[in-house]
Amino acid sequence: MTSAYHNFAKRLLAWWDVHGRRDLPWQSNPDSYRVWVSEIMLQQTQVATVEGYFERFIKRFPSVAELAAASEDEVLHHWSGLGYYSRARNLHKAARMVIDKYGGELPQQLDQLVALPGIGRSTAGAILALSAGQRQPILDGNAKRVLARYFAVEGWPGTTANLKQLWALAEQCTPEQRVANYTQAIMDLGATLCRRSRPACDACPLNKGCKALATGRVATIPGTRPKKVRPRRSAVVLMVRWGECVLLEKRPPQGIWGGLWSFPEFADQAAAESWAGLHLGAERVAGRDWPAVAHSFSHFDFDMQPLEVTVPGPATSGVMEGDGWLWYNTRSPQAAGLAAPVSRLLTKINKPTSRES
Repeated sequence: MTSAYHNFAKRLLAWWDVHGRRDLPWQSNPDSYRVWVSEIMLQQTQVATVEGYFERFIKRFPSVAELAAASEDEVLHHWSGLGYYSRARNLHKAARMVIDKYGGELPQQLDQLVALPGIGRSTAGAILALSAGQRQPILDGNAKRVLARYFAVEGWPGTTANLKQLWALAEQCTPEQRVANYTQAIMDLGATLCRRSRPACDACPLNKGCKALATGRVATIPGTRPKKVRPRRSAVVLMVRWGECVLLEKRPPQGIWGGLWSFPEFADQAAAESWAGLHLGAERVAGRDWPAVAHSFSHFDFDMQPLEVTVPGPATSGVMEGDGWLWYNTRSPQAAGLAAPVSRLLTKINKPTSRES
């Protein structure tokens, strides 16, 4: 490590010794399993959101063995509302692989970790650095931003050339000693001072050597992802009621809300009413109009138009054979993985008046 990179790490560690975060739930007993779960949850999700989810998840699944032994539906239930549900499915799948292939112990080699579902190079590096003190560089969103600004790496960090350069810088800046502290420090700096907008450059321990600051380019480095027009999709979701129960359908493993329970979905109202009448003998509830519910995914926006119908009993038909259907009791809910907008609709369905989205 040259003196420039050594000074980068030295100043960052000195700042972290005074200002670093040490009270996050996963920092208590940071074994590889707890760090792994936290790193997966923190992908594309803020720390403040993750804290409560992490504590509840670890309480239910305190080890790889408990996680592997659980059903996917229960895992998704404890992930409900956190979003990006493929993370939970991959976490569950990887836990079972750890049991089968590694005797229940998360592997301590980078290539073996990267081979597990849902674990990329940066996540694997963070697991090994934070739990075992291995000298492994990381390059999450916060580290990318800190390194890009300090070394003036222009353009969007996601390009092949920029990623290669940033990984090289991450490797050179990672110290031989106090790797766990350094890893936490660069993530903390990016989250608290070197923010995407309104960075606190005056308080930054790296401001004297920061090339973006010296050349007045903090606002433009790193560059943003090239914009694409976000498509907008819409569908009618059928809320079939039988007393206090609502009919839910399990979504396919792949695609949006994969593996979660949701309302049957149709292209338009006519198709939804036709299906409900033909297969369930359902009738629309007069005077119970629902406003559309807007939901944003990473690559598109989605408008859900709820349509409420009732049936006289727990109707069954040929289309409802198998395990893909559930009468969900809204007064005594089952442990089931629900997407956030579905969960919100279910909490409002027993109200006597028209609902607000």
